Amino acid sequence: MKRHSGRRYRVIAWMVLAISIGVMALSGSKLRDVQQTYQIGEESYKNLIAQVRPSAPPALSSRPTANSPGTGSEAGSDETTGVDIPDMVIDFDALHAINPDAVAWLYSPGTVIDYPIVRAFEYNYYLHHLPDGTYNANGTLFIDYNWKSFADRLTIVYGHNMRSGQMFASLSNYKRQEYFDTHPYLYLYTEDGESYRIDLIYGCVIGVGEWRDRAYMFEVNLDSLLTYAARNTTFKSEAQYSPDDRLIVLSTCSYEFDNARYIVVGVLRS
Repeated sequence: MKRHSGRRYRVIAWMVLAISIGVMALSGSKLRDVQQTYQIGEESYKNLIAQVRPSAPPALSSRPTANSPGTGSEAGSDETTGVDIPDMVIDFDALHAINPDAVAWLYSPGTVIDYPIVRAFEYNYYLHHLPDGTYNANGTLFIDYNWKSFADRLTIVYGHNMRSGQMFASLSNYKRQEYFDTHPYLYLYTEDGESYRIDLIYGCVIGVGEWRDRAYMFEVNLDSLLTYAARNTTFKSEAQYSPDDRLIVLSTCSYEFDNARYIVVGVLRS
């Protein structure tokens, strides 16, 4: 009797071992698939940059601009300030040949953010497609469907917070003051030939439910959004803005709670 019981236990043990090995093999296969997806996305963006940008961004050059309150200046003043913007050349004709929805390029020095921005007429499409139409988890940075042009007072750009560190993953670093202190600006280049420095003013966590309930995606509620962001900001910025300034919001997933988002808010300077 004991001999049969021992044999049965050995069989069960071998079955458990076989199942464990199978699970490990399946997990390893899925991990390789995820890594391959990340790699395909990264290579696609590298190839895109090679096609539409003839050279890397040069050193910053100062551009004096009137009526642009900068860091520490009094909002609405007529003081002339210098706005440093890298003279990046984007071949938008070549970019439009790849994707006619492309409207701008976003660049953050010293980070992975160096991507085109598209206008999403179909809201969910660019969550899972690269600019060339390839299905990929990296997706594409896209503008909220309510947007009309950069002349709007509010522009909202969405992007994934990828575990690989790609897309908008680095935005989460703005939850730390020291990161903001070394990365206070991003840069935006549009298909119309305009270029802007984005002076960041706030960064905060917000739930999708609250975002939708308060309809923060609409320009009419911009002042309420700014009040919320100022009250909950994760960093302190001395940059100021006036009622006439155009603002941009960059939004990505966050993980403090279910359906959390992290947004950074900036002022467009040219």
